[in-house]
Amino acid sequence: MATCELCGKRRNKSNKVSFSNKHHRFFQQPNLQKCHIELPNGTRKSVRICTSCIRANKVRRAG
Repeated sequence: MATCELCGKRRNKSNKVSFSNKHHRFFQQPNLQKCHIELPNGTRKSVRICTSCIRANKVRRAG
């Protein structure tokens, strides 16, 4: 399952609604990116985090 390892954002259940008002269930996935982060003890780790966490600078990227 697609989950952000930092904030815990997961998929969202919703409906696609056609012009005839038929409802079809589908899932909206978070925009996850794999990136390397630097942990406080100085080591690097590869994690999948959402782009909203990347833009908010919630993590320090290893570079």
